[in-house]
Amino acid sequence: MKNRIVLVAAAAFSFAGILATTAAQQNAATPPQELKVSIDTQRTAQPVSQYEYGMFIEHIGQLIYRSLWSEMLDDRKFYFPIKPEEPGTATPAQGGPFRNMQMRKWLPIGPAEAVVMDKDDPFVGEQSPRIELDASTPHGIRQSGFALVKGKKYTGYIWLRATPGAKVKVALVWGQGANDRQTVALPALTAMYKVLPFTLTAGADTDAGALEITAAGSGNFHLGAVSLMPADNLDGFRPEVIAQLKQLHSGFWRLPGGNYISDFNWYDSVGPRDKRPPDFDYAWNAMQTNDVGMDEFMTFCKLIGVEPYITVNAGFGDAHSAAEEVEYINGSASTPMGAMRARNGHPEPYHVKFWDIGNEPYGPWQLGRTDLKYYLLKHNEFAKAMRAADPSMTLLASGSMPEEAILEGVAADWHIPIDQAGICSAADWTCGFLQHDWGNFDGVTEHWYTRAGTRWDRENAEKGIKVGRLEAGYVPDQETVLEWVRRPSDRVHLKGEEWQEYEQRFAEMKTKNIFMSNDEYAYTGGQPDLKLALAYAMVFNEMLRETGFLRMTAFTMGVSTLDFSQTAATLNTNGLLFKLYGEHLGAGSIPVALTGNSPQPAPTQHMVGDLPRTSAGSPTYPLDMFAALSADHKFLTLAVVNASDSEQKFDLNVSGARLTGNATRWQLTGKDLNAANHVGQPPQVEVKETQIGESPATLSVAPISVDIYRFPVAQDAQ
Repeated sequence: MKNRIVLVAAAAFSFAGILATTAAQQNAATPPQELKVSIDTQRTAQPVSQYEYGMFIEHIGQLIYRSLWSEMLDDRKFYFPIKPEEPGTATPAQGGPFRNMQMRKWLPIGPAEAVVMDKDDPFVGEQSPRIELDASTPHGIRQSGFALVKGKKYTGYIWLRATPGAKVKVALVWGQGANDRQTVALPALTAMYKVLPFTLTAGADTDAGALEITAAGSGNFHLGAVSLMPADNLDGFRPEVIAQLKQLHSGFWRLPGGNYISDFNWYDSVGPRDKRPPDFDYAWNAMQTNDVGMDEFMTFCKLIGVEPYITVNAGFGDAHSAAEEVEYINGSASTPMGAMRARNGHPEPYHVKFWDIGNEPYGPWQLGRTDLKYYLLKHNEFAKAMRAADPSMTLLASGSMPEEAILEGVAADWHIPIDQAGICSAADWTCGFLQHDWGNFDGVTEHWYTRAGTRWDRENAEKGIKVGRLEAGYVPDQETVLEWVRRPSDRVHLKGEEWQEYEQRFAEMKTKNIFMSNDEYAYTGGQPDLKLALAYAMVFNEMLRETGFLRMTAFTMGVSTLDFSQTAATLNTNGLLFKLYGEHLGAGSIPVALTGNSPQPAPTQHMVGDLPRTSAGSPTYPLDMFAALSADHKFLTLAVVNASDSEQKFDLNVSGARLTGNATRWQLTGKDLNAANHVGQPPQVEVKETQIGESPATLSVAPISVDIYRFPVAQDAQ
């Protein structure tokens, strides 16, 4: 380690190739008595992309509106009829497939028959409520179940029209007492819709706040749209969430879908928010208000300092609408769609670089799905039209490798036997693009989800047995902690092996610099605790070993990095891990070769032909490691994941550089695997920085921890 060796540039190499040479040694997972690790800083790979730690999000029910958006009212444009609550039901703010997902409902105040859903002349959408009045008893509507903070100001507005005798009031309610509310009387109304703003202040903390809109008098009044937000919102977004997401070094966010995109009408997502019609999302069976649309997403990305990456609708959508969407986003104000954007308050183009055609078009769950041979023609039409609108874009094709077709049951749905679902088979959409659509894409997307607590079983898969709605062949599995933690990184490693197969068949991939974007990935079923953070750390290490082709990744969902309530947010263990890696192994870091004397255990089952040949992870079992030089070559960074329950030690030898000065360690850990971080509670998982002196030859790694070591590198001349 103390040898005086000059840093020099070296040719790029394949980490996968180095690890493959150890495949013959992979048998029983028996670590050596002395773990020895070697790093060669002269053997480098392509630098880490600024898009390595990207995020994905889509409109799934109320997910975006509960997590990112500040609007406190659901169904604010009255898509659903207003009727009394049915006996035995409730309208809580908890529930649904994601936390805080169940939609709150409007309920009538006064007799139910006084609230009529008027379809003759609605303000927006297909209907608007008309409330018939009584001289002595207030009639109106009420929505409850949102959180209020004592002393906090809330701003809102209502679009109203009324007969001359209507006297409308708005009340913010925080309790059951007669004085547990603030009421504002609105000005006199006319027969034409008018927007009326108001400001209210909460008198107490509550999770059961309510907004009431009532009137007394004669005649009636019509409600067009209503809004209520905390006064400190940032262009409609939650400031506490924005502050947390800015720490993650995400690089980009992929949006707005997801399965949602295949029936998404982007035209309805721009323009004045109150006049955008609400509609029904048939992918996730939920109503969408269309409040967070294309311009709002662009604003969001600017607020957190990332680039947007847009997926266009290639399900029920067409090439013409996709090209007009490109023109709306990137066209000058002199173009028709650019002029529309300027009229909507955004005169300057957004200059979005990355565009993806379609989402999971191979899946039978996808709206508008078609066979591969027809989808390739469709992709080409989209590519031609979109590039005519902006020739400078980087365009991605929605691919799917064979393992995706096998694991998600697609091969079974197509009646393709597993032993025939290999590379460039009928189950391989990625190969379809490589065979037939050259010139119409710059990169290929992939998705992967690994289900916690299960493993893939060939026998069950061949029988077509599914778990839940999609996955084929999974069976419950009793795993060690280390096996559980490593499972999702095996999926990344398999994609790397498949990519090598493509490169052997299609030499143009390297000359044309075709790359992969892992547009969606997650380890589903695991809780955001220390155990899951260890798993994602191994995923990061595996992805960073594949920088030669894996240039972009998008974590599902971006807000899965947070623990949030209606009024506060903090980074959970996922978020802490993204922050840790983004700060110390971020854009420009230069991967270097790392070898050891303890190979990972061999794969127990081949999924695609003879793949996987090797397992994920560095040859440093039971540890997983990744090393990189900083962009300026001043530091060597080493990431070490220890998912075992005991301290691990290893001897470190570095060639190609001389380490000097005090090293620093950042350690992410907690008291046990279940340790997690929650809003309003002391953190159970933290990152602690420690000075460890002059680059020791032997390093100790605490149990259940992720350690990042930074060693200063001497800047000596030859």
